[in-house]
Amino acid sequence: MNTSSNAELRNARVRDKNRVFMRIAWELSALSTCDRKYVGAVIIRDGRCISWGFNGAPPGMLHCDQNNHGWYDAPYHDDKKLSCRNATHAEANSLAFAARQGISTDKGILYVTVSPCDVCARLLIAAGISKVFYDEEYRLPAGRELLVKGGVEVTQIGV
Repeated sequence: MNTSSNAELRNARVRDKNRVFMRIAWELSALSTCDRKYVGAVIIRDGRCISWGFNGAPPGMLHCDQNNHGWYDAPYHDDKKLSCRNATHAEANSLAFAARQGISTDKGILYVTVSPCDVCARLLIAAGISKVFYDEEYRLPAGRELLVKGGVEVTQIGV
């Protein structure tokens, strides 16, 4: 096999790995406990999954359908103008699990179904995440823009 064929084969494997890890993130999104958005995330380092998370209530707390998305007795509008005050985002949950278990995320790669918000972007930069792959755009671009400014490689990929 010639050198260009080897390079093409390597690139195809990397693309396939990216799709596999993104599919894993989508599978994890099914575990989300906030019905406003089902989001899954997986952190990879050295080709292995080191942590994962999904959008939902912190451990031991009421789920969104049990506390009106953190608004309790306040009216919650179906048009979703009010944000959820209850759920922890998938990216933050994956970082929190790694921290609790003493797992370094430095130079890790995040695969997430929706591009990160600005709060999660700050956490990802601080945690040393080097690349972020996402499928869908978040409604606001600030998180993506912050990641790029922070030196994190950001790429949109499909499954």
